[in-house]
Parts: sequence; C-alpha cells; structure tokens
Amino acid sequence: MMIGFMPDVKPSTSIRHNYNLFSKHCRESNAPVLLTKNGEADLVVMSVEAYQRMMAQNRLGQMLAKVDRDIAASTPMRDFEDVFSDIEERIENA
Repeated sequence: MMIGFMPDVKPSTSIRHNYNLFSKHCRESNAPVLLTKNGEADLVVMSVEAYQRMMAQNRLGQMLAKVDRDIAASTPMRDFEDVFSDIEERIENA
C-alpha cells in the first residue's frame, strides 16, 4: 500500500477504548489518522474541518487544472479588466 503522506497511525482499538480522546486528537491534529486493524492499514479518519479543507483544496486544484488545459488548448480567455469590471458591477448592484 502506497500512502502519499506520513499519517498519524493508531490501532483501531484506540477509537473504541476512548472515543472522546481519539476525537479530540483528530480535531487538534487537523490531519488524517490512519487506523490499523491486525497491523494492516484499514481506515483513515479526520475531523470535519480537515475534510472540508481537503475538499476545498481538491476543488481548487480541479479548477486550476481546467485553466491549465484551457491555456494549453489556446482557449480564448476574458480580459482581466472586463472580469474586474463585471465584479465591481455585481458588488454595486448587490
């Protein structure tokens, strides 16, 4: 099994023996925790905040990848000043 980061590794019993402590650890570390079962990687657990941040980073990465593809394909882009003008107009009309 290949893991692209160095996770915090805990046995699955740690969540069963003291859920509150395990939950606190996940929230404070703000990073994924790899749970093992019989010495093998089984689950990854993280706080809701860490999950939401990871999903936002994923969405941003997808948007940037699309822009990179559009640039590589010479897709016409909107002018910076036009975009800024549209934003200012939306703010004024809000």
